Amino acid sequence: MNDEQHPAEPTDGGDNSRTGTGGIATGSGTGGPRKAQAIFDATLDLLADKGYEGLTIEGVAERSGVNKTTIYRWWPSKGALLGAALTGARRLDFPMPDTGSLRGDLEALLDGMVSLLTTPPTADIAVAALGAVTHSAELAEHAGTFFAGRLARERPVFERAVARGELAADADPMLLMDLLAGAAWLRVVFRQVPVEPDFARRTVAVILDGAASRADG
Repeated sequence: MNDEQHPAEPTDGGDNSRTGTGGIATGSGTGGPRKAQAIFDATLDLLADKGYEGLTIEGVAERSGVNKTTIYRWWPSKGALLGAALTGARRLDFPMPDTGSLRGDLEALLDGMVSLLTTPPTADIAVAALGAVTHSAELAEHAGTFFAGRLARERPVFERAVARGELAADADPMLLMDLLAGAAWLRVVFRQVPVEPDFARRTVAVILDGAASRADG
């Protein structure tokens, strides 16, 4: 289904002035409504409950207690709104590790991903968002911004590893994170098989050490 669109409407005057950037609002006085987090939370809750087809700006307005004209003023379609919610909400965040080693950091990152994909409501949100991206070119564009932001937060893990001599300077952080995330998504979402307690340790070992046998001599 196409993203619902709505023409610009006057607001009730209860929010900060629009910057005109069309960017992601944070509600922190840097270009967004005061209740941005409430809007984002309502968006993700509705996505988890009803999927992308059932996500409407009217529904978000009802759940968040924010006038729909205010939401339309900042996000003229549900694809734009969901893209902003994925990036601006705190639901899908987890702390970036600093264990003192690349191996430990990658294991912690993978554990965080698995937890996100197996614990409601973030599990329902993540799976519904994945399905939505395949149906909305606009949302796919916003998802690219979300993942770019994630990689920027993860990059210090790899910079520290290079400085410690654990990782080659020309290593590709995006590829390493894709391998980690792909393992989590395939195991949890697509294969739907249990994640063993040592899943993170074994997966990171394969990524860093390889899977080929090592014969003596």
